[in-house]
Amino acid sequence: MNDLSVFIYLVFFVALFGATFAFMFKSMTAVFDEMDRSPTKSYADAMKAYKVPAPHPEMEGVKYGEELLVFSAEEEDEDDEGDGDVPAKPYVGSGI
Repeated sequence: MNDLSVFIYLVFFVALFGATFAFMFKSMTAVFDEMDRSPTKSYADAMKAYKVPAPHPEMEGVKYGEELLVFSAEEEDEDDEGDGDVPAKPYVGSGI
């Protein structure tokens, strides 16, 4: 490598290093500002930002927590005699 490529590498390395610490500083400043805010008075005040949207038109009349689809797996009687999956015809070209 020549001196120019080393210099360009170092410039980008220092720029990335500086940007990383600037981002960390800004993030921690935002966290500390959020921690300094006064606490909410009630749970309802805290959850105002998470208001549940209106239900889908097809979901009108369905109560919250009601089961919509029930799946129960039933064992089927198979004609398998314990020999597993055996192909009906051997593979063409298998030499059998």
